[in-house]
Amino acid sequence: MTATDRSIELINAAAQAAADKLAHDIIAYDVSDVLSITDAFLLASAPNDRQVKSIVDEIEERLNKDLGAKPVRREGDREARWVLLDYVDIVIHVQHSEERVFYALERLWKDCPELELPEDAKATRGKAAEHAEETAAEQDGELR
Repeated sequence: MTATDRSIELINAAAQAAADKLAHDIIAYDVSDVLSITDAFLLASAPNDRQVKSIVDEIEERLNKDLGAKPVRREGDREARWVLLDYVDIVIHVQHSEERVFYALERLWKDCPELELPEDAKATRGKAAEHAEETAAEQDGELR
């Protein structure tokens, strides 16, 4: 079994919305062969809680406005460190960069096929590492 056309449409719209809000390391997996509860997962991250919330809000607004989709469940809003949006067909995880590294969800789904995403979303790969290096360099400069 593979992800449905509707699931892929939702994933692509969500990935583009996340990229538009400067999410880092956007990736999606077709998990339909290993899970019966959903077709695909989208993972994205951001370096701070405010940006996590902004990305989540943009995804939710875009999917509702453009595709008429509303999440059946939304978890993690209060802390905005890891927000989960469950659309039944797809599940979206937007994590603070620290949680993304700690929980490493990619490890769990590495055997599942990766879904093709819009170019803007693919261009976000490696952004978390770049941001971490820039932040470290800035902090190093302040310590001198």
